[in-house]
Amino acid sequence: MAKFSNLLVMLELLNTGRKYSVKELSSALEVSERVIREYKLFLEEAGIFVDTIRGPYGGYILRKNITIPPLLIDNNDINIIKQVIKNTTNNKLKSSLKNIENKITKNLLELENNNTSFINTEEELKVYNALNKAIKYNYKVKIKYTNLQHGESVRTIYPLGMYLFQNEWWCSSYWEEKDDMRQFHIKRILECKILDSTFNPKKINIKF
Repeated sequence: MAKFSNLLVMLELLNTGRKYSVKELSSALEVSERVIREYKLFLEEAGIFVDTIRGPYGGYILRKNITIPPLLIDNNDINIIKQVIKNTTNNKLKSSLKNIENKITKNLLELENNNTSFINTEEELKVYNALNKAIKYNYKVKIKYTNLQHGESVRTIYPLGMYLFQNEWWCSSYWEEKDDMRQFHIKRILECKILDSTFNPKKINIKF
């Protein structure tokens, strides 16, 4: 089964708030215990931290429920889940994946109906869509940005995430020229071009 689907199932199980032993997760996902530990590391690299309870009655637990970010999931991902559901003979796994598929579909519909309501112009929508694509595939982006202090400037950024602040969209990015993290207001991005080169988010030196 695809790693992506396995991670979703593992998140679905842990998101119930119950403690699961490595052996239980291994059995549910039909992979080795070593692979389960690798999945835990992968989730933590993505910012989803799984607590480890040690001892004979220990295991993994999420102390706070998480929501899978809908910006990183699209209809292609849903099609992968559907294909896995079709091919698996494990009824318990099939039920879990179907539940995940329904949640993702609901989130995508809400995202499409609600998020773009905070975008006022066609140009803003183009920038919004370009940045989301760059975030999904780790593309570098060149933007023309304007602010009151410096006027217009051209910057190369590595988009890492989008967020709403006071009903307006912002993009959290690494700014290549300044070697620093910056927040870019979508309304102030005059031009946005996705570059051919990509970046590795894990290698960015985030400064606070």
